[in-house]
Amino acid sequence: MTHDEKLTALKAMVGGSDTDEVLSAYLNLAGGKIIAKAYPYKSEVTEVPAQYHYLQVEIAAYMLNKRGAEGQTSHTENGITRQYENADVPASMLKAITPYCGVIK
Repeated sequence: MTHDEKLTALKAMVGGSDTDEVLSAYLNLAGGKIIAKAYPYKSEVTEVPAQYHYLQVEIAAYMLNKRGAEGQTSHTENGITRQYENADVPASMLKAITPYCGVIK
């Protein structure tokens, strides 16, 4: 999935009027979280593996939709209740990532 395809998918998921730069920033943040989970001991990895491209878009959409209420643990207003699993990307989204293992040389 190319960066442009990810942008298109993210736009379709969140709608709104965010610029491509804003959406790209969130895609990069989501990619960084995936790489940190998948390669905890390999700092030279910079590309999100292909099997996690859709997850990258999902995480970016999650972070975009959470804007303005970062870290919210509870909120009730006019019959709408919001709670977040944690202030970061929920563990339930990251559990699909299998960390890379290697041999110490």
